[in-house]
Amino acid sequence: MSAHCVNVSVCLLLTSLCLAFLCVQQLKSELDRSSDTEPGPFPLFKLSVVFLLCYFLIKCWSPAPPARLCSSPPRLGASGHSSPDRKIIIEAYYEQKLKLSPHVLGHSKAHVTKIVSELVKVGKTEHEECTLAFRGDFVQIGSAYEQHKINSPDCFDLLVPIKVPQVLKLEPTFDIVRTELPCYLGGTAICRLNPCSKSEWSKYRKDFNDSFCIHIQKKCALSSTQVLRWFYSKMHRCLNVIKYQCEDRCSVTLSVVNEQLILKLLPKSDYVCCHIAMSVRLIPALHVGDSVFLVAQPWSGSAAVFRPLKPEAFWYVYLAKHEQKFLNWLKVQTPNHPCHLKCLQILKALRDVGSREFDQQFSVQWNAILCSYNMKTALFHLLLKGPLEAWDEKFLMERLEDLVSFWRERLQKQELMHFFLGNKNVPDFLTVPRKIKEVLPVNLLAGFDAALLDLVSFQLLKTWNRVHLIMKLNDHKHLPRNC
Repeated sequence: MSAHCVNVSVCLLLTSLCLAFLCVQQLKSELDRSSDTEPGPFPLFKLSVVFLLCYFLIKCWSPAPPARLCSSPPRLGASGHSSPDRKIIIEAYYEQKLKLSPHVLGHSKAHVTKIVSELVKVGKTEHEECTLAFRGDFVQIGSAYEQHKINSPDCFDLLVPIKVPQVLKLEPTFDIVRTELPCYLGGTAICRLNPCSKSEWSKYRKDFNDSFCIHIQKKCALSSTQVLRWFYSKMHRCLNVIKYQCEDRCSVTLSVVNEQLILKLLPKSDYVCCHIAMSVRLIPALHVGDSVFLVAQPWSGSAAVFRPLKPEAFWYVYLAKHEQKFLNWLKVQTPNHPCHLKCLQILKALRDVGSREFDQQFSVQWNAILCSYNMKTALFHLLLKGPLEAWDEKFLMERLEDLVSFWRERLQKQELMHFFLGNKNVPDFLTVPRKIKEVLPVNLLAGFDAALLDLVSFQLLKTWNRVHLIMKLNDHKHLPRNC
């Protein structure tokens, strides 16, 4: 038996019409009976009621004015699934596919630490007069060390600090004139060198300059390309020294993948109980003070866009320790069971499973725009917008919708600002150097076409609205290895 929906407005309208008709008939009868006498107050009262009813009928019958546009974006659709169903599917997918075992992650990190510690120790003890050298330590960066890695604990990023000879002083320049650079190179710096003692430096100047430097604007600067070449060679020599010590524990190889040095580890013993093959990205970096690092970048094939400047003069600015300090502060300020990192992990999974439906070209662009660093930056901005108490685990779905909405807003405005560079509103407890706050603001989406960003925004909403279906389809498939 089919159920019919009763329209309340129609019933009200019909009832009012009937009542108005009865009142008019009654009023007519009263007027006929009292036509020879002066009308009293009672007919006048009934006449007022009739007028009120007519006014009510007109208001009901007239079309409603258009709804005012909300200043805030509407809630995202659920594509026919109730919110509890979506949450159950997302939570199950997170537990089965995304969440890492602390035990396995801990073993993997310990193994990486042991091997890399031996490598940089050899590099530090190798003494060559007046050249670059390892500082003797390394800095753990990226999702595996910030507790938002997904899929598998098999990829790690490490900064390997290098130092220049003591007779040289680093003088980084952060405030490069923006009109001289392509828009997508915001956040870069030039690392100039000045001798502390010109008389002592004169003995080594030519050899060092020929090996590591480039002249730009009539001044000597450290070349990121030359430093990378030296770093690759140095790491290979260090590996040859320790390789025989590692043979009983694991197989260790070094290779250059997409112009990045990757250390590959394949455990052989029970040192790592799960025997996971791991890839460690080793990144040479210069520490220029205040926990600020300059990272060497491969700029091959990009000389044309830099003219008249040279690409190898530029280094990316990294503030990994400030990011980690902010994340540690959030642990204290958020509720006992926060969901901000979980939201970031689920959004990464959304990106990964969504990219499977795209062609190769758009998939590359999609992953570049929604890269791990941009996603983390968007989360940082969103966290400072509202009360941190709202990031309790019980509000997971609401915060996920907020994060997707925030991303769509940023894509439509074609603007996602760097959290530190040029941001004068960074919380004071992070103690970001003034030279970083006062540089020109950096838009992380500046290098992307407006039409492309609109398409990514559309596809992000489409993917989010079907996330429960996509995750069901991918439940028995392996996700790509993104950070």
